[in-house]
This record gives sequence, C-alpha cells and structure tokens, in this order.
Amino acid sequence: MNARRDTDSQEEREVRLAEVDWEGVSRLPPRVRAAVKLFIETGDLRLAQKLSGLDLEDFVEALRRVRVPPFVG
Repeated sequence: MNARRDTDSQEEREVRLAEVDWEGVSRLPPRVRAAVKLFIETGDLRLAQKLSGLDLEDFVEALRRVRVPPFVG
C-alpha cells in the first residue's frame, strides 16, 4: 500500500511539473513563489497555502495563474 502511495505522489508531482509556467512563478512575490514550489514538490496544499500567507482560495487562484493544477484526479 505504501508503494502505491509513493507511486501516486510521484505521478502527481510529474503532472504538476509538466504544466507549470516557470516565468509566471518567477514573477510571484517571494513568499508565494516559495509556497508554490513547495506545493509542486510535495503536493501538500494546506502547508503550502499556510506558508504563502494567502487564504486557501487566493492560493489556489495563484496556482491556477501559473498553471499548476491544485488537484490531480
């Protein structure tokens, strides 16, 4: 079961990496930029959102602006 979760996490990370607009990420404020990068690597939406200093809706919108899918289904 654990191997399955690791595989899913790796696949989700690859989806996030394939879609991201790195130029857009570089234009974000430093705190939000760091949080977006953390989310791309880990997929931990709540932790990244808290570190960004934005409320959840605003953080999800920031992810969408730089083409990072907040939810991989």
